Amino acid sequence: MTTIDPTRTGLDQLLKLEPLELNLFRGWCHQGSPQRAFGGQVAAQALTAAGATVPAARHVHSLHGYFIRGGRTDMPIIYEVERTRDGGSFTTRRVVAIQNGESIFSLSASFQTEAESSAHQARMPDVPAPDEAGVVEQDRSPIVLSAIEVRFVSSPETGLPDTGRGPRQQIWVRAKDALPDAPLAHVCALTYISDIRLAGTALLPHRDDPGEPQLTSLDHAVWFHRPFRADEWLLFDMESPSYANTRGLTHGEFFTTDGRLVASVTQEVLLRRR
Repeated sequence: MTTIDPTRTGLDQLLKLEPLELNLFRGWCHQGSPQRAFGGQVAAQALTAAGATVPAARHVHSLHGYFIRGGRTDMPIIYEVERTRDGGSFTTRRVVAIQNGESIFSLSASFQTEAESSAHQARMPDVPAPDEAGVVEQDRSPIVLSAIEVRFVSSPETGLPDTGRGPRQQIWVRAKDALPDAPLAHVCALTYISDIRLAGTALLPHRDDPGEPQLTSLDHAVWFHRPFRADEWLLFDMESPSYANTRGLTHGEFFTTDGRLVASVTQEVLLRRR
């Protein structure tokens, strides 16, 4: 059985896949929730597989994924890519992650050639710089902590004060080791990072509810707006506008230190109590 050594795994190593055949790749995932593969890694590996079938001149601008079954960490995951369309400006790929003969995750991703246009963006929140942020996260697995660095702007337990948009929290985050100078490497790394703390945002005002919380991601979508490096500090600003019928909705935005909005993410999470 192949295992991941947490003492030598950078984020780029966690996303590498083994080509098996045309449109087929194999990967291994570490644990997220107990006995289950980390969803952000599954999504990032699926995007890695999709990107391997697309010319480098076309950059991914969005992905939409559904978590179908919990992935296991004691056996490989096979990623099967469907080359849905290669158009004049856009390329579309669909990826199914398979384990033990069953689909555990499906991904649709769209790639685009670069194009010039006018622009606008949301304003970056006024927050302390990464070196001034307070708490360094320590409650993650050794593998995650070997790959990324997280610094909290808000309280890890309570988040930020509710301003009418629901629970909210902010962190600075980056890959610990330098990543390759390839745009695909950075969007795949950000896909991995985008599953850190996002689901837990919906849990913040319900931490004292009776019973042990169980968080399961249902779907995950990311939009990439502008070029960035995932091995440089990014502000991850998260909020959860709704939780009902055991489903919590969370949104997040990533900003560079100079205020550029580079990506947005939305996730729905199943939150139940034992």
